[in-house]
Amino acid sequence: MADRVTVIGWDGSPLTAAARSALGAATLVAGAAHHLALPDVPRTAERIRLGSVDLAARRIAAHRGTAVVLADGDPGFFGVVRTLRDPEFGLEVEVVPAVSSVAAAFARAGMPWDDAQVVVAHRRTLRRAVNVCRAHTKVAVLTSPGAGPAELGLLLDGVHRTFVICEELGTEREQVTVVTSDKAADHAWRDPNVVIVIGGAVTAAGGGWIAGRDPGAGPRGWALPAQAYGGVLGEGETDLLRAAQLARLGPRVGDLVWDIGAGSGAFAVEAARCGAAVIAVDRDPDACGRTAAAARHFGVQLQVVHGTAPHILENLPEPDVVRVGGGAAAVVSAVADRRPQCIVAHAATRDEAELVGRDLSEHGYDVECALLQSVELDTRAWTEKERSVAFLLSGRLAERAP
Repeated sequence: MADRVTVIGWDGSPLTAAARSALGAATLVAGAAHHLALPDVPRTAERIRLGSVDLAARRIAAHRGTAVVLADGDPGFFGVVRTLRDPEFGLEVEVVPAVSSVAAAFARAGMPWDDAQVVVAHRRTLRRAVNVCRAHTKVAVLTSPGAGPAELGLLLDGVHRTFVICEELGTEREQVTVVTSDKAADHAWRDPNVVIVIGGAVTAAGGGWIAGRDPGAGPRGWALPAQAYGGVLGEGETDLLRAAQLARLGPRVGDLVWDIGAGSGAFAVEAARCGAAVIAVDRDPDACGRTAAAARHFGVQLQVVHGTAPHILENLPEPDVVRVGGGAAAVVSAVADRRPQCIVAHAATRDEAELVGRDLSEHGYDVECALLQSVELDTRAWTEKERSVAFLLSGRLAERAP
């Protein structure tokens, strides 16, 4: 029985001497159709068309002989190596890598990619991949059938992005196309492809110290004071209330956050700093302008929508978590109909809090309510400077798959 497998990456260029040697000695070769058609694959070797990697791994583990798996690009980067190394199969894995499809795509575009987010999109994760594209200025998307450039463009409706679409990299049919996101659905794209999604202000100069988004960008801390947002915050935007709301919602990369009644944009900006995609809604055009300005100031990506809730919410994409900063019970009810995992709202009186809490409960949410009271002191004389009181409500559904 095989206890060792060699995984060879292929990027369209001639195989290395090490790869040819391993492949020449193979008695079993697994790979996609275009891999199995390579002239270096021994004619006498058993061939497995790679579909389910789990099934292939079981066949390899039961094989008496020398096994090789062929895979596109770097098989250790979102590739087959992770599955083959599962202790269930008892395989020792040796890897002969090639250039990853992501590295090749950025090379074709002539762009650095140490500052890029990299996501895999298939039907189950497409929505989360799109949210990453909303939230970040440079994203590489490893697509799949049914979750390709056209679907990405359709789901980014209302958000302008530029797509660099790299089809069939490393083959004679390789093609690189640059389109805006709203035009991607007008074409038929060949698989496999990688989409580089660019939007917002991409920093071109200087060197980073960590791959992806720099976690140290922007000021340290969360729920920043009013001075960070121009000195004026609304009644429901105090720093301690925002801190509690952020803690309840826990926005994260891949999430879409609705901030309804965005006001100054303080909460929307801080949710975006967590890496989440954010849609900030307000009926006041001046508030929309302040929110957009705050996003530019802090260097985050978010979408600002001018309109009155609940009607304006009907055509927005599905949220994961929602902050209701304005509109009270009617807006909370409309939001709950969309079934986000968590909703937070605040109320000035106990009666208002009870009304919102009952509505959330009737929608199947587990409801918590806390009375938050904060007193700001003047530390020169240690006297009371400002007092704020609010009821914080949160409703949560049972955990759901991403």
